[in-house]
Amino acid sequence: MATHWHAGRFALSLHRPLVMGIVNVTPDSFSDGGQHADAALALRHAQTLLEEGADILDIGGESSRPGSAHLAHAQEWARIAPVVQEAVRWNVPVSVDTYQPETMRRALELGVDIINDIHALQRPGALQIVAASNAGVCLMHMQGDPQTMQQAPHYDDVLGEVRQFLLDRAAAAEALGIDRSRIALDPGFGFGKTLQHNLSLAKHLEALAQTGYPLLVGVSRKSMIGALTGRELAARLPGSLAAALACVAAGAQIVRVHDVGPTCDAIKVWNAMRA
Repeated sequence: MATHWHAGRFALSLHRPLVMGIVNVTPDSFSDGGQHADAALALRHAQTLLEEGADILDIGGESSRPGSAHLAHAQEWARIAPVVQEAVRWNVPVSVDTYQPETMRRALELGVDIINDIHALQRPGALQIVAASNAGVCLMHMQGDPQTMQQAPHYDDVLGEVRQFLLDRAAAAEALGIDRSRIALDPGFGFGKTLQHNLSLAKHLEALAQTGYPLLVGVSRKSMIGALTGRELAARLPGSLAAALACVAAGAQIVRVHDVGPTCDAIKVWNAMRA
């Protein structure tokens, strides 16, 4: 397994699980849309996440919930630019959650450390833009796109197909000069996957953790938690914590979450009891 993730200004140690805190600067994200849509509110939320123990801030301006519409780059950038500009001054690892190459370019110019791309740098120019920087990148698997991904997802071998896609995208990144130490992989729980697909991936997550790349997972508050527990969004914290710990136990080295404080506490206890 990887020991470090090289991301812009930082060499992030992976000797313990890292917590990536979600900062949605959006009016329509599935779990917290509108709560931090204003730049001042988003920055206040980001500060709270850091106080609670976040290792990385992940700032996004476009919802990727099932059925969400594509957002023009200009709108996305207008939402996140003031938040990114301030956050990079805090000397903490800053990620931008985007698949749009122009947003990547402008974010990297401001000094962000990580590009977190649900399309795995497949958009024209994305690979080249990231390759020209020293930023880390997270390559995620998604079948289809947010508009259509949950209509009828199908796999003959979900683990094999997700694993091969991620390895192919990592190879494409390395071919353009993105060092493998900068690359993390995300199986994309809930992105073009049924509940059974998600559970199958979770059951065999170690196969992805053994690729040699840092493994990042995002299960926080997702519909799979609701399906398993029968809980609405506001009551999915216990299920989200259980899912995060199960992923960490299977080899995930970075967890992307909404509830940073409780997740950090759960990981600390899990680590201490395992040791």
